[in-house]
This record gives sequence, structure tokens and C-alpha cells, in this order.
Amino acid sequence: MATENPTMQLDPKYDDYDYPTTAPTTQSGHPGHTTPEQDAQVFQLRTKLEQAGYTERLDTLTLLRFLRARKFNVALSEQMFIDCEKWRKEFGPNGLDDLVQNFKYDERPEVFKYYPQYYHKTDKDGRPVYIEQMGGIDLTAMYKITTAERMLQNLAVEYEKIADPRLPACSRKSGYLLETCCTIMDLKGVGIGKVPSVYSYVKQASAMSQNYYPERLGKLYLINAPWGFSTVFSVVKGWLDPVTVEKIHVLGSGYQKELLAQVPAENLPKLLGGTCECEGGCALSDEGPWTDPQWARPAKWEKKAGEKPAEAKAPEEKKSNVPIIDNEAVNPGTIPDGAAPADGKAAETAPVPAAKPVEDEIKPAPAPQ
Repeated sequence: MATENPTMQLDPKYDDYDYPTTAPTTQSGHPGHTTPEQDAQVFQLRTKLEQAGYTERLDTLTLLRFLRARKFNVALSEQMFIDCEKWRKEFGPNGLDDLVQNFKYDERPEVFKYYPQYYHKTDKDGRPVYIEQMGGIDLTAMYKITTAERMLQNLAVEYEKIADPRLPACSRKSGYLLETCCTIMDLKGVGIGKVPSVYSYVKQASAMSQNYYPERLGKLYLINAPWGFSTVFSVVKGWLDPVTVEKIHVLGSGYQKELLAQVPAENLPKLLGGTCECEGGCALSDEGPWTDPQWARPAKWEKKAGEKPAEAKAPEEKKSNVPIIDNEAVNPGTIPDGAAPADGKAAETAPVPAAKPVEDEIKPAPAPQ
């Protein structure tokens, strides 16, 4: 049954939420703070998608995210949604809905020795904290453990899990709707020599994030930024939407004070300046409201899964429709973005420093605003 929201129209056919549905701050177009015109645009978008034969992911919160990403242009939002559904159907052996139910990333501990990517507890606003440490990336070594295909599949599955069960659990604990994450990208050790491997991977991760998981970034902290990075960003931010710029914080090695103002010390891993030392390591702990019985609930995709024997296990070398990471290409650094560029077309990357105008948020790879 839909959670009651006195300031936003909910559709009982699709809006089956068991967590708060009102955003904590008054921002136009966000749940609980929509105008009659925006409510009508949600109805129009849903109607057009229903007429096109779509029946999944037509709930109000999802449609609002797609509308915000395209500045409430219904036609552009419709195309973005259709492109996303096409990708979901084609991603993985049997589509993304099947993959999220059955995927097992058993090689995670070994991969994390080179490239930790993990969600860990929450920031002061109750959002999940997502951490990436990019300095140790060595794709040559990582490809002896896993494959490019499975890395991208794991990325997509984690994006699905942030939508459910992570954000709903955080919303229940906070008492208000949370739709975004606080991302920390540690650039320590990322030098010129790592550019080909680091940025070619992030480029593909960015495309997935910005095109298919819009509006998932709350705050982004780039810590241990190398010399000169801030100067480059000062130029780049002139091309970004002001709302996006406010979310990005480029910090050098003295980042602790500002980061700890957003993330409580007890929730931040010790290696990043906090005091948390999870047993077995923070990177593999998956600590957060989503694992706390008081706030956690089974994800909707878990309820649909039932008992399916098939599992996507052990990496094998075979042809796949998942894009292969180009480890040879040298690409500019990118941060995933959930918004439309000025021309309204789905972007492939949000490049740094050679960025093009975007209209909304930027978001890293596991998010994914």
C-alpha cells in the first residue's frame, strides 16, 4: 500500500512504498514538493509509457527522477526511460532483472585488493556512503581474477541494490525520503601512469550511471586530489549546472575536517580519517541500515525471485553483449552523471577536464544521484 503523502499525488496501482515518500528539503520537482504542473507531467509520462506497453518501474518516485534529469521535458524523459528499459532487457545473459536476483561476485575480496568499491554506513543526513579507492587499480592483474564483463555486471547489480534495499532502509531510519548517496572518491596514488587503466574503466561506468540511474548523487567528495586538479575543476565547473557544482567538493590531502563535517567519524573507515574499524575490514562489511533488522526489509526483486537455481558464477572467457572495457584507450577522467546535456541527448560520459555542459548532477561509479 502506498505511503501517505499529503503534498504529492501517489498512484495506488504503482506506488507501493513501505518507507517515507517526502523529501527532507523543499526543492521543486522532488517528492512532496511538486507543483500541479509537475504532477500532471508525471501522469502524462506514465500514460505515454503505458500506451507503449511498459508495466514495470512506473511508480511516481522513479518517474520524477527521470523527469528531473530531463528538466521535466516529458518527451526527453520518455526517451530516456525507453532507452533504459531496452538496456535492462539486453544487459547480462537474461536481462538485468534476472541478473540482480542470481549474480554472485565471489571474487570480490580479491578484486578489492586492487579496487575497493563499497557502501559503508551513512552520512549525517542519513544517506548511504559510497567509497571508491582508485589508486591501486591494475586491470591487468584484476583480469586474472575476474573479467570486464563481470565487473560491469557487478556495477549494475550494486546500482540496483542502492535503489532497493539500501535507500529504503535509510529512509525508514531517517524518517524522510532519501534518494541519493554521499560519494567519496579517493584519488591517492592516481598519477599519470594510471590514466589509461583508471579512466577508461570509469568512462564506461559513467555511461551506465548517467544514462540509466539518474538523480542518485547527494554529495561528492574527491579527496587526495593530485596537484593541479583543483585548477582544472575551477574551469570545468563553469560548464556545469550550479546545482551540480554545489554537490562537488575537490579536496587535497588535508580533507579530513571538511569530510568529517559530513560523515560522522564513527561511520568513516579509519584509513580515510575516521574511527571505524569493522571486523574483517570496512570494505567487505556492508554495514548500514540495510543490514540492520530494525530498518531492513526484503527488496522487491528478492520477493520476485522465489527459488531460482541459476546463478551467474565463475568468470569465463566468452562472448557477451556487455561492453568490454578498453584498457588501451586513454580517456579523460569522468564522473557518472544522471542528467541531460544541453541538447537533451543521453550523454556517454561526464568528462574531466574536457567536459561538456550538463544540466544536473554528476555521480560516480559504484553508484550512482
